Amino acid sequence: MKNSLSVAAAVATTLALGSAGATDLRIYPSFTEVRQPVTATGTSLNVTLPQSAWDSVLPGSLDLEGLPFSSATQTLQSNWLSGLEGQTVFLRRGDTTEPVTLVRARDLLVKDAQGRFFNVRFEDLSFSAAPPLNPQSPSQTLTYTLPRAGTGTLTYLTRAVTWSPRYTLNASSAGANLTALADLRNTTDLAYDVQNTELYAGDVTVQANPQAEAAGFAADMVMRAVPATAAPAPKIQSQGELRGLTRYDLTTPFTLPANSVITLPFLTPKLSRFERYAGLDTYFGTGTRTGTLNRSYRLEADQRLPAGPLTVREDGRLVGQTTLPDTRKGGTIDFSLGEDPDIEYTRTAAQTAQVKDAKGNVTKTTYKVTYAFESSKDRAVRAEITERIGGRIITIDTMAPVKNQGTANLRVDVPAKGKVSKSFTVVIDNS
Repeated sequence: MKNSLSVAAAVATTLALGSAGATDLRIYPSFTEVRQPVTATGTSLNVTLPQSAWDSVLPGSLDLEGLPFSSATQTLQSNWLSGLEGQTVFLRRGDTTEPVTLVRARDLLVKDAQGRFFNVRFEDLSFSAAPPLNPQSPSQTLTYTLPRAGTGTLTYLTRAVTWSPRYTLNASSAGANLTALADLRNTTDLAYDVQNTELYAGDVTVQANPQAEAAGFAADMVMRAVPATAAPAPKIQSQGELRGLTRYDLTTPFTLPANSVITLPFLTPKLSRFERYAGLDTYFGTGTRTGTLNRSYRLEADQRLPAGPLTVREDGRLVGQTTLPDTRKGGTIDFSLGEDPDIEYTRTAAQTAQVKDAKGNVTKTTYKVTYAFESSKDRAVRAEITERIGGRIITIDTMAPVKNQGTANLRVDVPAKGKVSKSFTVVIDNS
């Protein structure tokens, strides 16, 4: 019987998987909870996973739900090739193939018909039966001792299966729309026949597994996209919030192949706000500064957006990429995609007043900060400046005084091929 998890490999007749043989996956951004139905017809249940898959399992996460057990023993099993020690295999030498005896699988030591011992490469060997995937890799077996037969659910957490969204913002003179895709990654040699799938977005902390993270990174370098099949593609539906997490369900069963990425349509949120502007986020200083503004955007969407990379296209052309943070429904997203050389600014700060104490120490200073903008564009552009000012007490224009840090915000429309300037007054009180 086919089982995508390979949990039943090399297991005695005391184990029979559920008739459907399907797995439930609860996929988080950096790990997945695997839930596999199992049936034990006797008092022993063996669970076997290849070493590469076992390395991705978070320590202490494997459990057997609904099926009581008195003990569980983990053992390292020899690889497939070790089972051929002392038997005849076939060695390719140039254009000829000769039978040899496999003496030691660990370092591929063989003996030929003349009794000579030497080491060979695995790629030069052939066999009478088809080898399994990763025939040189060992496996781990967990044997549960049960008081009685029954059914249950095998569960564990793995770093090998993850998901992430990615977004595309398509903008034009007529407006903009935001779409998203979901990438489901499987970095192991195990395929999963998935019955029920839940995707979770948000910050979930679990025990670290550095070896699994390294293995997952290496496997991710050889990911392959999975082409569409005749089977109906699963759709992703939002199921609302769960204690700060957002849950999405896949509507139909599907197969997640080994070492693969499956990409599915995800979200198509409506933008309640979309703005382009030339922006600058800077700090207070008394010197003169010149530079260019940045190509900036501001978005608000009608649903929560999980964190993920964003590609921005204007009139179908790529203009930049960035990363969206986790954003609540209606939350404001501001980002910049690099400098806009067509809009220059000159910033000056002139001291207009100063107060000293009886010892002659400066306690309060007033500045007039002026930004002068010049644009070579053939259309008007809104410029937005955010300037952060430190001090004990800061007063900006007619705003209420604030402690430690104040923020000045300038908004001005720069005319096409024109110039404009705008100023604000700041009082820094360190008395």
